[in-house]
Amino acid sequence: MSTTPTILEKRLYTATATATAGREGRVKSDDGNLDVALVPPRALGGNGAPGTNPEQLFAGGYAACFGSALAHVARAQKIVTGPVSITANATIGPVGKGFGLAVELIASIPELPREQAEALLRAAHEVCPYSNATRGNIVVDLRLA
Repeated sequence: MSTTPTILEKRLYTATATATAGREGRVKSDDGNLDVALVPPRALGGNGAPGTNPEQLFAGGYAACFGSALAHVARAQKIVTGPVSITANATIGPVGKGFGLAVELIASIPELPREQAEALLRAAHEVCPYSNATRGNIVVDLRLA
């Protein structure tokens, strides 16, 4: 199955970050707002030193972006959601000769009826940039808390 790459109609914002020394280095954004040590997690042979890892950064970015996509869809549909939280579990594992990712997005939308909350999740998954970037490449499971 061949896919056509997404071509942006307009560039709204570009984030720039540089990583040095892979999983045992640092990631810094060009504006200095992000500057974190990278440390492999214990599950991947790390020693437990303070720091983060690419999977945590991806999970945090996806959770935040998906939450914004959900809020965008809710506003467009004139739905008052009440408090919403999104938890992303980003998992790394072997795929053939390399490695791959899987993501579980868990939404807490306690003030909406289950059916309406599930429909909102599906709609957010269609507009979220992370969802669009990963669609067809990795498994992304959506569920309500």
